[in-house]
Amino acid sequence: AALREGYERFDPRAYLQNNYLPPRADFSSEEFVVPWKLRCLAETFASGEIHGRTLIDVGSGPTIYQLLSACDHFEEIVATDYLAVNREELGRWARGEPGTFDWSPFIRHVCKIEGRGEPWQEKERRLRARLRRILPIDVHRAEPLGAPLSPPADALLSAFCLEAVSPDRAAFARALSHVGTLLRPGGHALFLGALGESFYLAGPARLPVVPLAEGDVRGALSGAGFTLREFRAYSMPPALRTAVDDVQGVFFAHAQK
Repeated sequence: AALREGYERFDPRAYLQNNYLPPRADFSSEEFVVPWKLRCLAETFASGEIHGRTLIDVGSGPTIYQLLSACDHFEEIVATDYLAVNREELGRWARGEPGTFDWSPFIRHVCKIEGRGEPWQEKERRLRARLRRILPIDVHRAEPLGAPLSPPADALLSAFCLEAVSPDRAAFARALSHVGTLLRPGGHALFLGALGESFYLAGPARLPVVPLAEGDVRGALSGAGFTLREFRAYSMPPALRTAVDDVQGVFFAHAQK
């Protein structure tokens, strides 16, 4: 109930400003956190191993950066979020409406590190075309979408969601098990998340986060029936530790159901 009350005050634009503009979204160096996240995703999808008909993004928030490398490998991307304001923000971007957040620096950077010489506008067009559904979700329900995803997704992606909506580690582990039901057996799951974070700000909302260590993530994945394929960790440098949160680091995990 406390989490729900907090998220009622969530401001998508403030969240985007806090996390997806400089200094965190500085593309001049791989030392910054946003380029690190984009490279983790680009390198993992570049293997060619993760592909199929449908990818589901759990807890998309108001962001699309996490889908940029994925969109080349799936026919359909299903975005999800608990908050209507986030789903509306995504919908406006997908429709190309004016006044939405400018993701072009992210798209340009991903095109650069993927190295195929593709015009960034083409990747933007392809993601918009493949982002066909934006659905409500509640990861604390045994059926997060209210009904099974049919057919189950070939891959699952979730960035900075589960630890930010779980009151404790046990709830985080249960939520991970719940979202795992959306994925077919043998399907791949990619997770980005916060390490050692207890809160973050999004406008007037101060939102609690369950502080995770690497062992918590590994244990929850195993308990949810996933086999861990790769784990990477990033330590937030002092210059990027701003007053908008107390995050200590970021993890990237590639697992398989």
